[in-house]
Amino acid sequence: MSKIQVLATAVQSKTCANRSKFAPGVLLSGLLVTTLFALCTDQAARANERFYENSVARSSDLGRLDTGALRLSSAIALVADQDGRRVYAKHSGDVKPIASVTKLMTAMVVLDAGLPMDERITILDVDRDRLRHSRSRLRTELATLSRKELLTIALMSSENRAAAALGRTSFPGGSRTFVTAMNRKAKSLGMVHSHFADASGLDGANMSTADDLVKMLRAAVHYPFIRKATTTAELTVRPYASGATLDYRNTNPLIRNASPGWDIGLSKTGYLNEAGRCLVMQARIDGRTFYIVLLNGFGKLTPMGDSNRLRKWLESELQKTEARDLIDRHAYSNRRG
Repeated sequence: MSKIQVLATAVQSKTCANRSKFAPGVLLSGLLVTTLFALCTDQAARANERFYENSVARSSDLGRLDTGALRLSSAIALVADQDGRRVYAKHSGDVKPIASVTKLMTAMVVLDAGLPMDERITILDVDRDRLRHSRSRLRTELATLSRKELLTIALMSSENRAAAALGRTSFPGGSRTFVTAMNRKAKSLGMVHSHFADASGLDGANMSTADDLVKMLRAAVHYPFIRKATTTAELTVRPYASGATLDYRNTNPLIRNASPGWDIGLSKTGYLNEAGRCLVMQARIDGRTFYIVLLNGFGKLTPMGDSNRLRKWLESELQKTEARDLIDRHAYSNRRG
């Protein structure tokens, strides 16, 4: 290091704070002045960059939110930011049945197969639910809809026969091959604690964790069809030769009733006795994207109540974070002045 560089380093801390206060009697060579000016300018630029980088980090550091202020009734819950990082977690690693949330995986596998969406598919007796004996208005051997319509009502209204028909007709080998594809897709997404057993979610062996379901949500949101179908409030279809219509409604009341304050980009509900009430969503709250997983709720309205509590909590906490960042920026500006 040259003598000039040594001298520049020695006086840098005193001179960078306020370059206008150099003593007039101090004689420095032109080279030293130039070097000091460059060093101070560079230091100021780096300090400015660090401040704003830290400010951005603080505003995106959702780990600072007061999770102790949140009380949810669902036995399992997880909120993650747009990058999948946890914001709030409650038993998020527990493996539980996920009921019709399964249909999101069904939809991805169907869409990945690249099959013609206008192909007409008839509901057969084999598509009937013999496990739970759930009802369906799609009469076997009579109801025929396009693959697009079947997939839409399976997602928005959780139509089980529609999902079963999609699993049966997507690959040679039928439903068994389809389930194999579902599990292969889950593995590719890193859903290491998940297992799929059928296309509809009626089988209690469809298991996952809240952590894994965030991975599934983050994948599903990249499918425009899934986003549109799961956020469609109502749909009328004509599955019979007579022209008779069937009206379907979204199983998520937050979408069906256009609940104020919600900007939902993707949604799926589910229910089985052993799974409880389930709801998964991607939503924008206070201008930010979040993935929400609520599993094993006891009451019918538990997911709705928890969702609204989550939204209000996030809005309040994010406003506090923004206020702190504003104060930090103002304090920094005053220090510079």
